Amino acid sequence: MPLPLATTPRVLKHTRTIKVQFFLREDGFWDIDARFTDVKTHELLLASVVVPAKRPLHDMWMRLTVNPQGTVIDSHIAFDEVPFEGFCERIHSRYSKLVGLNILHHFRHGIHERFGAMDGCTHMNEIAEAIPSVAMQVFVFGEEDARIKAAFQKEDERPFNLDLCHCMDSKGPAVLKFYPQWYGSVKK
Repeated sequence: MPLPLATTPRVLKHTRTIKVQFFLREDGFWDIDARFTDVKTHELLLASVVVPAKRPLHDMWMRLTVNPQGTVIDSHIAFDEVPFEGFCERIHSRYSKLVGLNILHHFRHGIHERFGAMDGCTHMNEIAEAIPSVAMQVFVFGEEDARIKAAFQKEDERPFNLDLCHCMDSKGPAVLKFYPQWYGSVKK
């Protein structure tokens, strides 16, 4: 069901898009391509730089290669458009620090440890932070075989998503219906 129509006239001023795509490679590894764009409908004066209307203020890319267990084995970032050309891009080599993190286990925490404040790029971090929730759709709820799912969660373990959302309240009706064996369970 879409949002209701706006009741007050309005004008679009800004669009931010984060697109994340997972590709299964022939070698069994995964490439995750993520793109972040910011586009304004008006000309923007930013310090001494003028960004024309409808030209992206940010257009950035991240590619992570992960093994079947979700561990990052390679990382690349690219900048097509940045507000401070020649300066924003200087951060690219630091994102090799993503190698070794696991997108399914404490990935966001690892991002904050490695790229907090001036050690990273706010927008690259935002791209990276979008990846784990998409990974759940691919690895846990996707069409992949039991081997890949087992790398994330064992069959007899409490489902990871219980008590992380109002719908998945372990004492609620959805858990009673879809995960009856875990209804009322307490996270250890």
